[in-house]
Amino acid sequence: MRKADLHMHSRVSDGSYTIRELAELAAKKGLDVIAVTDHDTLSHVSQIPEGLPVKVIPGIEISAYDYAADKRVHVLGYDIKDVALVEDFVHPLLEARHENSMKQIGILEENGYHVDLDKIHRADGKYIYKQHIMEYLVQTGQAPDMFGEFYQKIFKNNGICHFDIKYLDPYEAVRVITAAGGKAVLAHSGQQQNFDLIPKLVEAGLKGLELNHPANDEQAHEKIRRYADVYGLFLTGGSDFHGTYEKAAPDLGIYLAEESGVEALC
Repeated sequence: MRKADLHMHSRVSDGSYTIRELAELAAKKGLDVIAVTDHDTLSHVSQIPEGLPVKVIPGIEISAYDYAADKRVHVLGYDIKDVALVEDFVHPLLEARHENSMKQIGILEENGYHVDLDKIHRADGKYIYKQHIMEYLVQTGQAPDMFGEFYQKIFKNNGICHFDIKYLDPYEAVRVITAAGGKAVLAHSGQQQNFDLIPKLVEAGLKGLELNHPANDEQAHEKIRRYADVYGLFLTGGSDFHGTYEKAAPDLGIYLAEESGVEALC
């Protein structure tokens, strides 16, 4: 069976590696297939270079929230045929995230920090994520590290830049992916403890569950396998690799898709 990591992020969203760098790293780790599932965008579909050492599948991770249940939901999408349909759905979220980041930059400026908008990295050349803000602050000596005490004080725990945006509806996200000819997969249920939403997501068209992920422990594995059996869902896996834009990057080659996921998507 091919070794496939079906959950990775590139510089097109909030990952620190380019698609080529991800592919080269994956090859060194013995992988055969990777999926680039950038947050709320499919613009990388047209940016996958030729001649890569592993097969690269374009995908998406849609940031959603069930406000009635008060639970975060991340929906992975693969095999999307109508890219424009999905891009139209997620575009407002990208704009909202960028506006949120600009507001955070304004607050930082008011509190004595400096951010040069011409020098900060932008996802896809357009959008600023808070990871990009932190990267700039570290590079310019205004913060000691990416996710240490400074980050927790400023961007978390009711800090001056701790506020969020309104996320997309998870069931509509599944329906849009399905309408676009794709396959929707629920990401890292163990992290967000949203197992009880699976039946409703299946009604919307969910086709798979992410089993192998750094945030899914043994108990989560048992629940995910049980739901997969009940609803006939395939099982995927992935490292959720962001490179230096995370506290501790997971080792590639450990969190792999199950055979059913490889057959469905690779």
